[in-house]
Amino acid sequence: MESFFALLQKNVLDRRSWRTRNELRIAIVTWIERTYHRRRRQIRLGRLAPVEYETVMAPHTALAA
Repeated sequence: MESFFALLQKNVLDRRSWRTRNELRIAIVTWIERTYHRRRRQIRLGRLAPVEYETVMAPHTALAA
C-alpha cells in the first residue's frame, strides 16, 4: 500500500498545485483509472499487468473465434 501512495505522490500530487479539492479528486481518479490499474500486476491475471495480459491473450482469443 505504501508504494501506491508513493506513486500517487510522485505522479499526481507533486506535479502541480490544485485550486480546488474537486480538481485534485478528478486528477487522482483519472490517474488511478488510466495509469495505475493498467500497469499494476494483478494476481487474477497471472501476475501480469492488464496491458501485458491483453498482449499475451489476444492471439489466443483470435484463434478461438
